[in-house]
Amino acid sequence: MPNVSSAGRTIKHKNEGVLALIIINKAGGLIYNRTFAEGLNQLNTNDYLVLAGTFHGVHAITARLNPLKAHQGATPAGTRPEPPSGLEVLETENFRMQCFNTQTGIKFLLFTDTLQTGVNEGTMRRVYELYADYVMKNPFYQLEMPVRCDMFDRKLNSYIREINNSR
Repeated sequence: MPNVSSAGRTIKHKNEGVLALIIINKAGGLIYNRTFAEGLNQLNTNDYLVLAGTFHGVHAITARLNPLKAHQGATPAGTRPEPPSGLEVLETENFRMQCFNTQTGIKFLLFTDTLQTGVNEGTMRRVYELYADYVMKNPFYQLEMPVRCDMFDRKLNSYIREINNSR
C-alpha cells in the first residue's frame, strides 16, 4: 500500500526484508537489539526494554493457553511430552514478527517486511547458531547480560544482508 507524504506525493513502499532482531533473556530482559533496515519506527532504549518485558509476559500467557491434548495412553519410555509454546508469529499490515524460543528460555524476535518470504524456523535456527557460536562460546560473555560481541555482529550482519539481497 503506498504512503502519502505531507506534500501529497505518493511514496512507494520499499520492501526491506529483515528489519530487526531482538533477543530476550529467560527473565524477560532485553540483551540484544539490532535494526537492519529503515522499515520500522525507531524506538528509544526504554521502549525496547518495555517491549522485551511485555513480550516475555505475553509469551508466557499464550503458552498457558495451549489447548490440552487428549491422553492416548502413557507417554512412551524415554520421551518427554512436547513443551507448550507461546506466541510464535505476529502478523500486521506493516510487519511480521517471528519468535524462536530456545530450550533455555532465550527468545529471538525477528521482524520482517510482510512481503519477505523464506524467513522460517530454519532462518531462526541459523541466527541461534550464530548466537551459540559467537556469544555463548565467548569466554568474556556473562550469561543473561547484554550481548556485546563484534564477531557475532559481523556474522549476523553478513547473514541478514545475504537474506535481504536474495529477494
